[in-house]
Amino acid sequence: MIAALILLPIMAGLITFGLRPSGPRRALFLATAAAHAGLTALAWVHRPAALLDGWLLLDALGLLFLSITSALFLVVAIYALGYFRREDWGRRKDFQEGSLFTNAGERTFTCCLLIFLGTMTLVTVSQHFGLLWVAVEATTLASAPLIYFHRHRRSLEATWKYIMICSVGIALALLGNFFLAVAATLGVHENVPMLLSSLTSQAAQLHVPWLKAAFLFLLVGYGTKMGLAPLHTWLPDAHSESPSVISALLSGALLNCAFLAILRAQQVCVAAGQGPFGQKLLVGLGLFSMLVAAAFILGQADYKRMLAYSSVENMGILALAVGLGGGGGYGAMLHAVNHSLTKGMLFLVAGNILALYRSKSTRDVRGVLRSLPVSGVLWVAGFLAITGSPPFGPFLSELVILKAALDQGQVVVAVLYLLALSTVFVGMATVVLRMAQGEQAGLPAEYYVDSVAGPMVPNGVLHRFLGELPLAVIPPLALGAAVLMLGVYIPPPLQRLLEQAAKAVGAG
Repeated sequence: MIAALILLPIMAGLITFGLRPSGPRRALFLATAAAHAGLTALAWVHRPAALLDGWLLLDALGLLFLSITSALFLVVAIYALGYFRREDWGRRKDFQEGSLFTNAGERTFTCCLLIFLGTMTLVTVSQHFGLLWVAVEATTLASAPLIYFHRHRRSLEATWKYIMICSVGIALALLGNFFLAVAATLGVHENVPMLLSSLTSQAAQLHVPWLKAAFLFLLVGYGTKMGLAPLHTWLPDAHSESPSVISALLSGALLNCAFLAILRAQQVCVAAGQGPFGQKLLVGLGLFSMLVAAAFILGQADYKRMLAYSSVENMGILALAVGLGGGGGYGAMLHAVNHSLTKGMLFLVAGNILALYRSKSTRDVRGVLRSLPVSGVLWVAGFLAITGSPPFGPFLSELVILKAALDQGQVVVAVLYLLALSTVFVGMATVVLRMAQGEQAGLPAEYYVDSVAGPMVPNGVLHRFLGELPLAVIPPLALGAAVLMLGVYIPPPLQRLLEQAAKAVGAG
């Protein structure tokens, strides 16, 4: 089953690249996403056996992040069908964000998207630190063409920044792997496989100074990909310049892959009795990321960029929670689920807003609740959810993390945590509520285009029609409903998996 989870999207991606008719290509794209989600659901019932002598194994941590990735990808794939349709119309009259979207471009788009899913799946099942490093780097290579998809100056700059900064980070992570191998060799005095199980079983014998150096390099290296400040500088550009469907996956799934790699390193430290060393670093980087993101969200003039800085903040919350340990570890696992679903919803809704207003500037967008009623309600609901307002899921996970800090007597950490959350709430409220309320403003000048909605309709009407199609609103609505449910009820199977994942990183 593990082989199928990895190879299915990769092979399907290669096939879609060779399919010229858009109908069969889109059908295969959606079918692959659904099949991957089905296999992931089956893994909850029958945990697949290990492959390649334990190099590939789906443990509790891997299953949690694989489930997030697969579920989000399926929702994004459904939304993408409507996105393709909007792009088809937009290509004819050059009003949509992806005016360079062609048949060949869509083939590249779907191919890279499916390969991207395969590489993220590989991250979740990799138990060998070398293979994990390869998988994380593969996610960079698969997603870079998706960021550059629109082929304008800003997307080119964002792509190069993404590749260059993440390449530096992955090089540091490679050094971390080397140092980890040295720690094993010097401590055990024999060749120890770089498997997670082998390292944790002999962790007491690892050479501590080299282990600490390894964790530091792994944290900085993978923290670059995770978007932890001050290593986050690629993230706002990449998220804001990507198509909205890609932004949702970058924020909701890709960042989790880097987070999982850091958790693997922390597992070794905990087994070696060096958990407090890693926890202190995670708390420091987590708080710093939250405060930096809060500062940049204040007065933000680009709403997609605002969502990107919100991702930096939430990655800081995850790092902080794992660093706190205890109940914070459980809060981190729950918050990873909540953040992925909420941010996916927000980026998809942002795509609907961009389709109508043709601008990412907050000054150009007014009256979304009037122009796009369903998307407008989801936009406000997503803002309330991502800022930790009840009764949404992030409120519960952020409350659990706050309680963990207070239970441990870390008052300063709790105060800074609340300060960052409050600042983000104020900064996002200023932007989101101003966009949602008021009279309609910022709509493009009217001109007439062909449309399936009628023989000739005004441009504004067509944009509204496209932005409120079922395929444009049902996927973010489903994500929003899931986030709302997690705020009031956590299904028992998910609860057990969250507890198992928290215990795996040494948290209660």
